[in-house]
Amino acid sequence: MNALKRLLVGKPLKSAENDEQKLTRFAALALLSSDALSSIAYGTEQIVVVLITLSAAAIWYSLPIAAFVIILLVSLTLSYRQIIHAYPHGGGAYVVSSENLGEKPGLIAGGSLLIDYMLTVAVSVSAGAEAITSAIPALYGHQVAISVIIVLLIMMMNLRGLRESATFLMVPVYTFIAVISLLIVIGLFKIVTGAAPLHATALPGTMVPGISIALLLRAFSSGSSSLTGVEAISNAVPFFKKPRAKNAAATLTLMAAILGFFFVGITFINYWYGIVPEKEVTVLSQVGQAVFGHGILFYVLQFATALILAVAANTGFSAFPILAYNLAKDKFMPHLYQDRGDRLGYSNGIITLAAGSIVLLFIFQGSTERLIPLYSIGVFIPFALSQTGMVIKWRKDGKGWLQKSIANIIGAFISYAIIAILFAYRLDDIWPFFIIMPILLFIFYKIHDHYKKVAEQLRLEEDVKLHTYEGNTVIVLVGNVTRVNIGALNYARSIGDYVVAMHVSLDEDVKKEKEIEAEFKEKFPDVRLSIVHSSYRSIENPVIRYVDIVSKKARQHNYTTTVIIPQFVPKRRWQNILHNQTSLRLRFRLSWREHIIVSTYSYHLKK
Repeated sequence: MNALKRLLVGKPLKSAENDEQKLTRFAALALLSSDALSSIAYGTEQIVVVLITLSAAAIWYSLPIAAFVIILLVSLTLSYRQIIHAYPHGGGAYVVSSENLGEKPGLIAGGSLLIDYMLTVAVSVSAGAEAITSAIPALYGHQVAISVIIVLLIMMMNLRGLRESATFLMVPVYTFIAVISLLIVIGLFKIVTGAAPLHATALPGTMVPGISIALLLRAFSSGSSSLTGVEAISNAVPFFKKPRAKNAAATLTLMAAILGFFFVGITFINYWYGIVPEKEVTVLSQVGQAVFGHGILFYVLQFATALILAVAANTGFSAFPILAYNLAKDKFMPHLYQDRGDRLGYSNGIITLAAGSIVLLFIFQGSTERLIPLYSIGVFIPFALSQTGMVIKWRKDGKGWLQKSIANIIGAFISYAIIAILFAYRLDDIWPFFIIMPILLFIFYKIHDHYKKVAEQLRLEEDVKLHTYEGNTVIVLVGNVTRVNIGALNYARSIGDYVVAMHVSLDEDVKKEKEIEAEFKEKFPDVRLSIVHSSYRSIENPVIRYVDIVSKKARQHNYTTTVIIPQFVPKRRWQNILHNQTSLRLRFRLSWREHIIVSTYSYHLKK
């Protein structure tokens, strides 16, 4: 299994190599913009699909709707640039909302984005599967299977680390940018030169019988789905090379410029050529056919679209683990989401996202049309909350706050309007969101309550007193200085006269190491503290090596070595680790000491 893991994921990276994994603007654009750019494949189509329910003549309304979408894009881009500079440590909407609006709005923003990133993956790969079946009709009906395979492949790619993911994504992302740019330039050239006469279903300004504000608002809310993914860069600022905030802001601006150009260009060409949506062929595919014909460029477009839609899920895989890390740091998600994997990525977040996305694909049978409304509500709630939070932040700062918050006010207004539209006209599609969110908030608070209770149990309330007894060599694994450590060290004194407190320090936790060392010297001045460093974020291997060294020395004097692992550590796992990987035999014993909920797992190492 270890050999298979090395083959699929690669060899472990040292914590010291973390800075080498950071991204340049060029690489970050590929890694973090794939979701936003891929929405070109379905953004215009979502507007036209709503308008066509009235009549083909209503397609001309896609032009003013596109203009309003661009206004929202500019507002969000300016706002998220401010967020990047104000919060350079990442976290995006969750951190902004928590700091300026309070805990609950922050959790709503964070929970919405967790759901949204799962939907990002599901929508992206399902749209990619539809693009594949458009090009290869024989595969039609197997969209779910294709989508699941794509999710698993992207998960494996992300487990290999940031730099490898970005390198892989450069090909599909920049190929897509090149092909769409060529499509728009050639399409506009044909229009300007008269090679492509107007085939629009109706001229701008034509009154279409039955048109209503409700229909236009529904079309606008659907088209706004093109803006999902804009917030991802603000969440992932720590991924950038220094100066991080400057590089992240520049990458966001470039991404927004490309997205705006593509969205306006595709929408206009679609209108000019009079393209009407068809069931088994995407609108972008029809635009490509109209501009390129059935030549090689058409098939390159189809291939590039399928690739960008498939890898667009990677934005979710980049942003979800960082968001989960921030929630875990605040004790609203399990602490395991703070752990880095062998390749310095947050592996638990990556795997969780893949699992959740696959579940959604099966529930919605890979239908992009059914997933899009949920996708929109999941992203516009954080949009609205983050814009509101920034307005409050500027207001607190005082002078000149109104000028700074203009973009935030516009973005907040439009975002709240879209939420209201979705609630009024798409409730049948988005109702699951209002069931999932309360459940998610309940889970957040239960996790937080658990950590509060654990902290209360571990807190030191009085002077520390250790009792000394005769015995042998005892190694006690210690983390922070807590009540559990006192119980474990007292027990160690009861069975040994030579006690060593061992702490495994990760290279990236230098500050924490110094704090523990100072606190330990203050509380336990007569106990030897031995700090062992781990370059690969592993606790198990340093413990095994240290136990071997100490126990061999103790054995020379016919001493028995006991390893004490305090409570809140999986005892069976450590029993197996020490039994199978140390050079000495073990006798396992679980011991309950006193009434302060201190249990110790003792491993007696003998010849």
